[in-house]
Amino acid sequence: MKEEHLPNQAPIANGYHETKKHTGFLFPYNVYPCTIPDDFPSVSLHWQDTMEIVYIKKGRGRAQVDLSVFEVHAGDIILVLPGHLHGLRHIHGERMEYENIIFDMTFLGSGVIDLCSQKYLLPLLRNEWKLPVCVTPLDDCHASLSACLDNADMLCGLRPTGYELEIKADMMKFFSILFRTADPAKQEPPAPANIDRLKTLLHLIEEQFQRPLTVEEAADVCGYSASHFMRWFRQVTGTSFIHYLNRFRLEKAFQELKTTDKTVLEISQEVGFDNLSNFNRLFKKQFLMTPRELRTTKTGTIH
Repeated sequence: MKEEHLPNQAPIANGYHETKKHTGFLFPYNVYPCTIPDDFPSVSLHWQDTMEIVYIKKGRGRAQVDLSVFEVHAGDIILVLPGHLHGLRHIHGERMEYENIIFDMTFLGSGVIDLCSQKYLLPLLRNEWKLPVCVTPLDDCHASLSACLDNADMLCGLRPTGYELEIKADMMKFFSILFRTADPAKQEPPAPANIDRLKTLLHLIEEQFQRPLTVEEAADVCGYSASHFMRWFRQVTGTSFIHYLNRFRLEKAFQELKTTDKTVLEISQEVGFDNLSNFNRLFKKQFLMTPRELRTTKTGTIH
């Protein structure tokens, strides 16, 4: 798929609350082709104010949306509403190609005072509708949903006269199909406390990862005791806090190694490691290659 209106570069979440402008004002719809781990080893948990659809094209990986962690495969369609946490992870030995479809909800008319906006779009943004987080090829609605995305993909590439109108029609149809799978009468009241705590903690990691961060400090930010925090964090992320923090640091180092001429020692210290041997050991365990081996490869591809 050709990207719409932006340079040919996959978006990387540099901050947990992503503020990069992906969409244009007049036609707020963009598509980015991405590959994990070729483009980057993962997409860290983050959130943004735009709508995001992740369409898995080949391979498999792991995804997280809010507090749900699940494996994704070719054909899966992941739906991420504005303000919701999401991220993607590499599975060792696997390569996953996907499309990131990003647009502002005003593209569908959420800022318009009409029946569609009042009955569907605005309640959706208020979490009064619960749409499926992931639609797989086994779901009845998958063929219809993927047809909408594939047609919009084709239009982005060819750009015939009026293609903007048809892309908008495709996305309106996409959401109309999704709304048929949801029933607002069955929705449970949203429980944002855990999400808000996790967002606060992720912001702390983003801002302070270069210095020592203790479990006790992280627990205090969340208002928990250290023991309760460790259980809670593993429950909502699937891993320990120290492992998550080190993985975040290592992925920062991975990008620095690929894009700068800084020494391995300089990079290890900048991302928060005070012991080079420990950094090298954890890096090889994470990416199955040493930092120097990454530097000597032309593509930096993880196997």
